[in-house]
Amino acid sequence: MRRIFLIGYMGAGKTTAGRELAKALGLDFIDLDHFIQGRFLKTVNQIFQEVGETEFRNIERNMLREVGEFENIVIATGGGTPCFFDNMEYMNQTGTTVYLKVQPEALASRLNTCKDKRPLIKDKSEEELYTFIVESLDKREPFYSRAKIIFETDRLISRDDVEQYVQQLTGIL
Repeated sequence: MRRIFLIGYMGAGKTTAGRELAKALGLDFIDLDHFIQGRFLKTVNQIFQEVGETEFRNIERNMLREVGEFENIVIATGGGTPCFFDNMEYMNQTGTTVYLKVQPEALASRLNTCKDKRPLIKDKSEEELYTFIVESLDKREPFYSRAKIIFETDRLISRDDVEQYVQQLTGIL
């Protein structure tokens, strides 16, 4: 039985690398945000706006516990998932946690191209985006760094990059 939790900041590649990692390992794949959206038939942003962050984090925690019971699976968590309640402890106890660590400059570059899809950052200039990422990472790093495996993914741009990272990760796992 294998259970792998991918954690990290938005834009770190959790979903992209997670799908490929699951294929390479012969496991199922779940994106926690997509799982929540499927359950509630609303986007994470809609849920967030309707019930607020506190209730959303409760929902997220409950859904994490649900998918955390699945076996032979790779789970891509939301960027904030490890930072609330005892989620990080839960993931470390029930599976292998992998922190996809990306430097702020690389994250800013990635996120700047798709920020219109992410309400938290859609109205930020490049400079504001970078500052936001640095400040957010500073708060989240103490949680992320408790992962069993810390894996640098600064260069996760092309299909070849994803395949290379997945190959390296399968060797570690």
